[in-house]
This record gives sequence, C-alpha cells and structure tokens, in this order.
Amino acid sequence: MLTLTAVSANVIANANWVDYLIIAIYFVVTLGIGFALRRRMKSSEDFFLSGRSLPSWVTGLAFVGANLGALEILGMGANAAQYGFLQAHFYWIGAIPAMLFVAIFMMPFYYGSKAHSVPGFLKLRYNEATRGFNAISFAILTLLTSGINMFAAALVFNLLLGWSLNACIWLAALFIMVYIILGGLTSSIYNETLQFFLIVAGLLPVTIIGLISAGGWSGLQAKVNNPQFFHLWANTATNNNPFGVNFIGIVLGLGFVLSFGYWCTDFLVVQRALAAEDKAAAERTPLIAAFPKLFFPFLAIIPGLIILSVMPNLGKGGTFQNSYNMAIPIAMAHYLPNGVLGLGLTALLASFMSGMAGNVTAFNTVWTYDIYRAYFKRDAPDNHYLWMGRIVTVVGILLSVGTAYIASSFTSIMDYVQALFSIFNAPLLATFLLGMFWKRTTPWGGFVGLLIGTVVSIALWIGEQYMHLFSLGSSEGSSMWRALIAWGVCFVVTIIVSFFTEPKPDEELRGLVYSMTPKATVVETVWYKRPMVLAGAALAIFVILNIIFF
Repeated sequence: MLTLTAVSANVIANANWVDYLIIAIYFVVTLGIGFALRRRMKSSEDFFLSGRSLPSWVTGLAFVGANLGALEILGMGANAAQYGFLQAHFYWIGAIPAMLFVAIFMMPFYYGSKAHSVPGFLKLRYNEATRGFNAISFAILTLLTSGINMFAAALVFNLLLGWSLNACIWLAALFIMVYIILGGLTSSIYNETLQFFLIVAGLLPVTIIGLISAGGWSGLQAKVNNPQFFHLWANTATNNNPFGVNFIGIVLGLGFVLSFGYWCTDFLVVQRALAAEDKAAAERTPLIAAFPKLFFPFLAIIPGLIILSVMPNLGKGGTFQNSYNMAIPIAMAHYLPNGVLGLGLTALLASFMSGMAGNVTAFNTVWTYDIYRAYFKRDAPDNHYLWMGRIVTVVGILLSVGTAYIASSFTSIMDYVQALFSIFNAPLLATFLLGMFWKRTTPWGGFVGLLIGTVVSIALWIGEQYMHLFSLGSSEGSSMWRALIAWGVCFVVTIIVSFFTEPKPDEELRGLVYSMTPKATVVETVWYKRPMVLAGAALAIFVILNIIFF
C-alpha cells in the first residue's frame, strides 16, 4: 500500500536536473513577460484593466485560468478522493449556467458602465455605502484566498522537493510581487494564459497514465469499489450520497447561489472580461472560458479517484500533509516519470501562482479605485494611482503571507474556501439580481440587505462550526445550504427595506437596470463568434455530460 512518506522520499530522491530545469524555465518566462510589458504601463487603466485592449481568446483563457488556483487543483482533487465524481458538480452545474448568464446578461452592464470594478458598479446602481461595504469585504476575501494559494504552493514543494516551508512561502510572494509590479493586470493575464496550458500539460499525463495503470474506467471502478463515487445524480433524491445533500441543495445551493454568486459578482474573474478590447470580446470571454471548464473534471477530478486505487487510506490522518488535499500531488509523484514530473510540478506551481496573482490584481484594483481614491485621495493625478497600485501590490502580498499561515490551520482547502464564498458572495448575488431586474430596489434596500445577509451567513458558520448549535450536513452540504439561506435573507430584507425607502430616479438607472437599458445587439460577422451560438454549444455539451455520468 502506498504511503505519503514513501511518495515524498521517492520524489526527493529521484527528482533530477531535468525536473528542476523545467521549473526554472517557468520562472524565467513568467518574469520575462512582466519585464516585456513594463513599458506599456503608462496609466492606471493600463495597470489595472490592461487598457481594455486584449483579444477575447486571451481574456477567455485568463478568465478560467484565474480560477485554476489551489481550490481548483488541490481542492477539487481532494474532494474527488473524498466524495467521488459528485465533485464534478462544481465544474458543471456549479459553473456553466452561471458563466453563460454572466456573458449574455451581465457583461453588457459591467463593460458598458465603464466601471473599474464590481464595487464601482454597485456605487452606480446603489450608493456609496454599498460600494464601500463590498469593497472592504472583497479585499478581505481576496487576501484570504490569496494566502490559500501561497500556502498550497509552499506545502507541496516542501513535501515533494524537501524545500523549507517558510522559504517556499516567501519565494512565492517575491515571485508574484515582481511580475505584477512590472506588468500589472496584463502581465497577470498573459501569465494566466500560459499557466492554463501548463496546467493542462501537467495534469493530462496523470489522468492518462493513472487510468491505464488502473485498467481503464471500469478497472478504476472495480478497484475503488464504491459505485456511488462514479455518478453525478444517483441517490440525490435523498441525502444518502457522499455529499450528504439532496438535489435541491445541489441545484439551488450550488448551481444557483454559490455558482452565480461567484461567476457573476466576484471581481477576480469579472476583471478579466473588463480587460477585453471591446464589448463583443467582453461577452465572448466567459463563453470561451466555458469550454475548457467543461472538460476540466477529467484533469482534476479523475486523478483524485485514481489515487484511491493505490492509496485507499488517504485522508485518514489528522494533518494537512496526510489529508485528501494531497491527492493530486501524490498522484503526480506516483505516476509521472522524470521530466514529466517536472512538468507536473510546474503545473501545480502555475496553478497556485495563477490563483494568487488573480487575487492580488483584483485586490490592488479594488483598494486603489474603491477605497483609496473614494475615501483618502479623490482627485490625484492618474500617475499617483498607478504608483499606489504598485505600492499596494507589495502590501497585499505581505498580508497574503500572513493569511497563508491562517490557511495552514485548516485541514481542507475546499471547506475553507466554500465558507468564504458562502459569506461574501452568496448575499451579494441577491443584491445584484434585484438591482438588475427590479428597478424599485432602493440604494438603502441594497445596502441593508447585503449587510444583514452577510452577518447571517457568518453567524450560521460560527454557530455550526464552533458553537455546534446545529448541523447542516456534510461540509459540502453545509456550504450549499448556508449560501442558500444567506441569499434568501438578503433577498427578502432588500425587498422589505426597498418598500420603505426612496428609489433612485429613472434617469440614474438607465444602463444599470435590464428593463431600462437599450438592447444594443453586438453584430458578429463570423457566426461561430456569436454569443448565442457559443452559449448554445456549451449548454448542449453540459447536458450531454450530465446524462453520460448521471
């Protein structure tokens, strides 16, 4: 039976100069992109939004690449080992419908308003209080999730290459800081595009070699010997499934609240689409990203199942190092030969750097535009904000080092991140939907609803996790139900307060409310670039995959 100690010792002993050379080349190329783009950073919009000049294929891959951090690689593989193929719900029903919605309905609002950020959009639709609350809460969220990626990178390289944990954390921090300061969002986006291809190249051999070793899909099913681990919807009519949650919780809690709350309102991903060269490219960005997202379960979920065939006791230890979180690194170490192992480790490094850089670039934009400029220095020259963005990049990364050590206290990355999303993103979704589709929603209705929804979600998390007052099921089920409750509270409170407060006049809502915005059709001369064609193709593949793995 394979053990973690044996894997770690084997990799440290067998990693050769080829593996280290591949990792070194990645560092050099990534920094080179930052240096090459340095002269293009002439204004704050160049630094924070790439001058709104990037083609949709770049922003599309960056849109999904920014999402391929520790959560997607370590977290998804970990939960696949714990819950089976049910985890693919986070890629399919937990992503695809929301990505199509944000492309068709929300990107025209975001891009057309010329807002620099999601909090900036909230100011236009609601008021300064709503913008300020969201800016502060989002800044906290990005720093906490940035720390997850930093800690994950340090842990993997500490275990598999024998590097010092503290040295790895500071190395990752320095590396990210340099290329963001040099090239801003453009550097981050181009590196996320590069990292996307690296992640695919590093994970694909694990899936292929692992499946061949296990005897194919049927052989893997026989070795894992748990039929429920190989279906999406089996036994979800009740709670009798690995998630411990029924289809209502999956569809509404994950498929609606958590999914739409992330893809539609999280500035980390929205920022990539805002960097597109025009409105049409901005709409295509989430649609292009949807296609690789459809197939990523085969790269991140299946390796988590494969490792169970040789290490069935994974996750039975009480430490992070022997937890489910190590499923993907262990699979790489066990199956990949020299050279390919270096590529796999580089893919892991790229995923962590991608996630961390995405959070840092979102943080420096929100801080500079929605906190610093709004409350500290309102009318400074543009160059001042450019330098503030560079300074706060350093500050954000140093704070992320601190949150990396906070992340180290959690044995499950996925539990940690889903708790954060249910607190910060779930109530925000209700605020957005009411603001977009009900013009009677008032500025103070939006603020009070968002505030109370967030407080309720925090209270539910503390009450369940630390006070043990009640239980909402498994960790996965708990995050789904908690998100749904927080969304419902925000939705109801916003409506009630809106009936007792003054709405904005109609002239201030044009371009911000769906019924009051002219429906400017984006004309595409090439049929396969049309948003509805791309959305229809992605939706068809989504339905087919759910039927195949039902």
